[in-house]
Amino acid sequence: MTSQAIGVFDSGIGGLSILKALRAELPHENFVYVADSGHAPYGEREDCFVVARSRAITRHLLTQQHVKVKALVIACNTATAAAIHLLREEHPNLPIIGVEPALKPATLLSRTRRIGVMATRGTLASARFKRLRDSLAGQAEFVLQPCDGLADAIERGIDDKADPGSATEILAACAHHTRAMGPFGLNEGEIDTLVLGCTHYPFASEHLRALLGPHVQFLDTGAPVARQTRLRLPAAEPQTVAPAAPGMGQVKLFTTGQTNTLQAAVQHWLQLDSTVDSLHF
Repeated sequence: MTSQAIGVFDSGIGGLSILKALRAELPHENFVYVADSGHAPYGEREDCFVVARSRAITRHLLTQQHVKVKALVIACNTATAAAIHLLREEHPNLPIIGVEPALKPATLLSRTRRIGVMATRGTLASARFKRLRDSLAGQAEFVLQPCDGLADAIERGIDDKADPGSATEILAACAHHTRAMGPFGLNEGEIDTLVLGCTHYPFASEHLRALLGPHVQFLDTGAPVARQTRLRLPAAEPQTVAPAAPGMGQVKLFTTGQTNTLQAAVQHWLQLDSTVDSLHF
């Protein structure tokens, strides 16, 4: 028998922030998640590399035995910017949902009209991001910060979570990048709203909060992407596999990196004890 699932992929563990929101919005759905940690970080790679990896992962998801992927969520800002238009052309009958930095909601929330955007170089340099920013011209001033090394530090921090040095590294990276953006606060000329433009960055929100204080607003894309996915799903078909827990769908996990890294991240962030399978492509 074949079950249905929603495919989700990211360059690593960052997409778990999207998966967590998806499971909250769609608790009865099954999910197949691919962490391409063996080829991360995407944000510091050329577009052609990100496109090739996105195509390869999509092929893997669509050829799963006993699972029909009925929708695909690209849980990575960099991969969305580089590859979503191509994947939609190549798979016109598959609902494909991407992520993008939450600039539009930020303009509605900001009082000082000065908004910080933390993202990867790949996202900030993309034509997709530039179109988004240009569409909001005159509504706010965006302070763009490419956060080299932050996603990688978050990935390593899961492996070394018992090591206080890993938290120190993430905090230091957050401090470096926010310091480069200028003053944060509620006064004129200060940044009062921070867009977390990489799906890894919500996992550093505690460090960012400690640095920036309680008044700066943080925005990520998990909940909006989950709502959009629910709207884009095709008509539901009967489930043919019993849920892993009462009322909850199953989650199948793959990684091109270390299985223990993804397993630890899923336990830590989603409170799931799930087996992780290795991929080699």
